[in-house]
Amino acid sequence: MKKTIYKLLIISILGILSSFPAFAQVAIEVTFPEDRSKTALDGRLLLFIATNNQSEPRFQVADEVKTAQVFGVDAENWKPNQAMKVDATAFGYPIRSLSNLPQGKYYVQALLHKYETFKRSDGHTVKLPMDRGEGQNFRTAPGNIYSEVMEVEINPTSTKVIKLSLTKENPPITPPKDTKYIKHIRIKSEKLSKFWGRDMYLGANILLPHGFEEHPEARYPLMIYHGHFPADFGGFRETPPDPNMKADDYSERFKIYGYGKIAQEEAYNFYKMWTSKDFPRFIVIEIQHANPFYDDSYAVNSANVGPYGDAITYELIPHIEKQFRGIGQGWARFTYGGSTGGWEALAVQVFYPDEYNGCFAACPDPIDFRAYTVVDIYKDKNAYYQEGSFKKVPRPGKRDYLGHVACTLEDMNMRELALGTKSRSGDQWDIWQAVYSPMGADGYPKPIWDKLTGEIDKNVAEYWRENYDLGYILKRDWDKIGKKLEGKIHIYCGDMDNYYLNNAVYLVEDFLKSTKNPFYGGEVTYGDRAEHCWNGDPNLPNYITRLRYNFMYVPKILDRIQKSAPAGADLKSWRY
Repeated sequence: MKKTIYKLLIISILGILSSFPAFAQVAIEVTFPEDRSKTALDGRLLLFIATNNQSEPRFQVADEVKTAQVFGVDAENWKPNQAMKVDATAFGYPIRSLSNLPQGKYYVQALLHKYETFKRSDGHTVKLPMDRGEGQNFRTAPGNIYSEVMEVEINPTSTKVIKLSLTKENPPITPPKDTKYIKHIRIKSEKLSKFWGRDMYLGANILLPHGFEEHPEARYPLMIYHGHFPADFGGFRETPPDPNMKADDYSERFKIYGYGKIAQEEAYNFYKMWTSKDFPRFIVIEIQHANPFYDDSYAVNSANVGPYGDAITYELIPHIEKQFRGIGQGWARFTYGGSTGGWEALAVQVFYPDEYNGCFAACPDPIDFRAYTVVDIYKDKNAYYQEGSFKKVPRPGKRDYLGHVACTLEDMNMRELALGTKSRSGDQWDIWQAVYSPMGADGYPKPIWDKLTGEIDKNVAEYWRENYDLGYILKRDWDKIGKKLEGKIHIYCGDMDNYYLNNAVYLVEDFLKSTKNPFYGGEVTYGDRAEHCWNGDPNLPNYITRLRYNFMYVPKILDRIQKSAPAGADLKSWRY
């Protein structure tokens, strides 16, 4: 009797549920035609949903509140004309599931970020998005296929299937042309090729000194500007600003109009300074080291990204110095940069203390993991929340100089997870993880924390500390490397850095000021209420000084050369 009642009850419940709309069945089906690929493809299928058509939806996803929506699905062996479904099970940001999207009219677009198969020398086979000359950007990566933008009505409670076809393809990147002053090189790296199991390359944009051809006897010091992928050498303009350029463009970041014209003026002023009679003659290089994880490698050796530190220091830089008459010795090499470049400038100075004679690290990415932005990866249990017995508070991810928070740390990680699993988003938190983490059993980076929950893996944190925590390494190894770093470390950071990077600088400063035998002999300075990219000038705003990296440290570099060059060093051939 009871069994009969239970059966009737179940049948009744199923009947009631069947009368409701198929709540979780809303779906978008995506295909690609054979004229886009006759073979199966791997990658990350991304679906973008926007409320406006001011730009294509693929360009509207961001950490901030005005972001578009994105959903992501891994594509494995996806064949032409085969439908891939994006439905309620696809992971999304900022809304997690398509079933929770409010009903309404939207602009939608789909894109496949293509992956390639790497058979690495360590025995692992992994699928990753190879950089194709664009600087690891899924939006513009050559060969990525995408759909037209379509205006559609989306009703999460509808079973209607929306269909998109990836009929368009990003074109190849046109390489920049050499000029009298700017040259471009690309070399095969034996070290990286061995690691990745295929030919891998390093590149550089090179600014030659004025009078290079007229002074064949000269040998030059080298200034290495670290930073994100540079398509061409930036901030150097041989002609005056465009007189027809209007000053009505608005920079949301700096809250000013006419920033494009300001940038042109600064670039032309740099050219005039560079070619002036009394300006010292240097070679300046910007390194191209985009890789399958990010737009640059962080310029260090890594279990997941490869031996980029050795490849840059022992392959690329000597090649440039040989071809363009660099002095080719550690006392004549200097590193500088901001943000990612700031971390790199300090890291290579610490890891290769004899190969460089000074670093100028501005607004560096976290240089002490006790302040990994706002997380202490050694003491905190969760990266996303401060947790008490009865309450938990989200950790902020980005702020302005007044302290207004634009997004949480969890927001930033959820966006990356939608863009790519296994550290394949091509973005900030994933590249930190790829560079700093040990390799996991599957051949991909071992997570520092669970991307969904924020729970920190203490074993991974310990690996980070021993290998990449610059503050810890400086303290641990000062007896061995302190003498080699004396007078070489210069750090600059705004005390209202948008990403809380000043927190780690405070910790490293505390150690540096305590050093003895030797005293570190450098400088650490802060910009009052200055945001990200502050690089050491207390008298000018960020939006100007960030355009002056290539000459603002020159007086300090010259002073360092005079004080530290070895006996018999060439201090004259490059001072014409």
